[in-house]
Amino acid sequence: MASFIARHLLLSLALSFSILLLLPVALSDGPEEAPALSHHGGRLTTGILRVGIMWYGPIPRVQRRAILSFFRSLNTVTPNADDLPQVASWWNMVESYQAYAKPGAVAAPKIRVKVVNEAFDEEYSYGKVLIKDFIQPLIPMATGGIPNTLAVIVACKGVTVQDMCAGSCAQHGLIDNQTYVAVGDPEDECPECAWPFAGSSGKTGEVMIPPSGDIGADVMVKLLAGGLAGAVTNPYGDGFFSSARGNHFYEATSKCPDLFASDQIPLDSETGAAFNAVGDKGTKFLLPAIWNPKTSSCWTPL
Repeated sequence: MASFIARHLLLSLALSFSILLLLPVALSDGPEEAPALSHHGGRLTTGILRVGIMWYGPIPRVQRRAILSFFRSLNTVTPNADDLPQVASWWNMVESYQAYAKPGAVAAPKIRVKVVNEAFDEEYSYGKVLIKDFIQPLIPMATGGIPNTLAVIVACKGVTVQDMCAGSCAQHGLIDNQTYVAVGDPEDECPECAWPFAGSSGKTGEVMIPPSGDIGADVMVKLLAGGLAGAVTNPYGDGFFSSARGNHFYEATSKCPDLFASDQIPLDSETGAAFNAVGDKGTKFLLPAIWNPKTSSCWTPL
């Protein structure tokens, strides 16, 4: 009887161990356990960054205004900002990656951002599911044929951008040797990508008021900031990134998810909206944390 119990126990332990071996996803590293970002030898975006925007679908004016203000803010230092962190400081961290791609560099040069073209497709010419095959023809419309221009596709609410809710809230990459960033408004379809301005079952904490008053506007600025950082620090897939078990890849902002301040996120005294940076004409934004290549840690403007 004792030997039967012993054999049964050993069988149970062996079965349990076998089940654990079949769960690689549950054991895979998260962003905080993944290796630090490192440079893989590829080119980074430098100098002047020309941006062409495709507004796909009927994008509300408040959302266009917020996104354009964000682009202007990247190279704008706002005087009399009550000593608050500025969007330009966040951009300085993105620029700093240049120095760590070239050992021995003293300081990273500025990357000047300029919106050189805007195009509109309010009629959803390629439908409401933007896979890469449909993003491809939108790219030359976004750039207007201007060489060396980053194509930015901004899709309105109700449009699914490839990989939204499937591991990537914002997409950036390369199609036909052309760099691009694509974002959508995930407020309804994918609220986990809209955190902290929309609730999500996978997030904890209080839902916050967006600085512009429009959830989609500030969510898309947050996502666009992440995509833009990736397009600068890893434009061709061989720049700065890290990988972990389970084929997870992390870039400048995805290495530091859902982090916006080292302590409490400040609130606007008049509206109660959450923000962590001030930009053009005093406009407030909530920008994602970014990996600091100097300290090998997550950095926020506050």
